[in-house]
Amino acid sequence: MTQSSPYANSLAPQRFSVVVVGAGPAGLTVGNILRAAGAECLVLETESREFIERRPRAGVIEEWAVRGLERRGLARNLLDRAELHTACEFRFEGERHRLPYQELTGSHHWVYPQPSLVTDLVREYADVRGGQIRFGVRDVRLHDLDGDRPSVSYTCPETGGRQVVECSFVAGCDGARGATRAALPPERARVARHDYGIGWLALLAEAPPAGDSVLFGCHPDGFAGQMPRSPEVTRYYLQCPPGDDPAGWPHERVWTELRRRLGAAGAPPPVEGPLIEKRVLDMHDYVTEPMSFGRLFLAGDAAHLVAPIAAKGMNLALHDAFLLGDALAAHLTGGDGSGLAGYSQACLRRVWDYQEFSQWLSELYHGTAAGEPFRAGTTLARLRRLFTSRAAAAAFAEQYLGTAAHY
Repeated sequence: MTQSSPYANSLAPQRFSVVVVGAGPAGLTVGNILRAAGAECLVLETESREFIERRPRAGVIEEWAVRGLERRGLARNLLDRAELHTACEFRFEGERHRLPYQELTGSHHWVYPQPSLVTDLVREYADVRGGQIRFGVRDVRLHDLDGDRPSVSYTCPETGGRQVVECSFVAGCDGARGATRAALPPERARVARHDYGIGWLALLAEAPPAGDSVLFGCHPDGFAGQMPRSPEVTRYYLQCPPGDDPAGWPHERVWTELRRRLGAAGAPPPVEGPLIEKRVLDMHDYVTEPMSFGRLFLAGDAAHLVAPIAAKGMNLALHDAFLLGDALAAHLTGGDGSGLAGYSQACLRRVWDYQEFSQWLSELYHGTAAGEPFRAGTTLARLRRLFTSRAAAAAFAEQYLGTAAHY
């Protein structure tokens, strides 16, 4: 909920046009857009700069998102260093099935680890464009969001004192557990949630990927996925019970399951290497409607969470950030408030489309392991259709790449 009386035991307030809470891809993109427009903004982040530049996260970026970064001068390193992916591969019934989505749509994916993108964005914002950013802040609180003079207060990590920042707008980009999402009055926002009832063991291996594309293993014992991150590091996923203990997955068990679930005729086995990350993700989604309240506008996981089933999370965060950054800049520099007025609706059309695709894709990944012969049979029929119908393959590719003409 919105907090009141921010000034008790605090220093004299500072003022910025926008306070951005959260220094992930969404928050830093908003900050960079505002700095390019000459707007004064402050980014607040609870973690250190070193932490956010190393935190392992997603790596698949859709082409439209890369072009959006490029137009804003934020993609130089990405375009030089990212890997271009033009196809993915499904493995089921012991066979390999390649889906060449660039052939079908003319579009492709880029693979660029999120820590690399965050490093680029924070350097551009703070070191090149001179944006103000404060790391390690604690106890962030939001005040008077439905008035004309909102503010954000926090505990300064150096002094331990309260600092108040007055602003015109707050951009909430601090994720699912952040202060900005919690500040939405429950009676003013609806949160729609979906739980898949499954878990994924998320693994990061110091090993090159086996092959040049993303792999989806649809196996009766559970889904397995390979998502290349770099020539030396590979992200793997293994379906497991929700809430499973990662300690129950020792090195040998992990690699045995990956070899079995990704196995197919003529396919090289996964390249074994040290596991540098191992955690269980419970697959669920949520969507907050609307994505704004008064002078607060949410973006990325603060507004919606999409399970990593379709690799959509970072792309949705960037889509929100483009719309929000441009709308704030238009209002602050020219008095045009139309972008802010339509922000939530414009974001949610793509959000719901991506949620629907994630739900559909989950059945494709997990249906054969559901223990229900009917679901297994219909899932295999869907999988076969992708590789016997060009129209079905093209429809999948359009959703996978986010290339629909309108959302």
